Amino acid sequence: MVKRFTLPKWGRLCKNKSFQAVYRSGKSYANKQLVVYVLPNRSAKRQVGFAAGKRLGSAVVRNRLKRLLREAYRLHQDKFITGVDLVLVGRKPLVGAGLAQTTKAVLELSAKAKILAEKL
Repeated sequence: MVKRFTLPKWGRLCKNKSFQAVYRSGKSYANKQLVVYVLPNRSAKRQVGFAAGKRLGSAVVRNRLKRLLREAYRLHQDKFITGVDLVLVGRKPLVGAGLAQTTKAVLELSAKAKILAEKL
């Protein structure tokens, strides 16, 4: 049986206010490829947002980067702890990367931030 993971609407940060709260009050962890902002929340849910700044290139480039981050997270979302709000922000070295490199960067930084579940 194949597991299918979706990224439901309630599991995403959508509003600017939500992103700003995580940026302001959350703790950040960074490597060369991306930055992860982590903010504990008071629920059993985990919400995640994806961002790419204008310095990375055109809208096409930024949207592709966000799609890669979204897919890397979606495939491994069962490995993350609940009760946190996350924002994944792509950096310039990730622009030309593929899904494998993006996934590796996300998982390495998540381990550094201690937001991966113990059951790995």
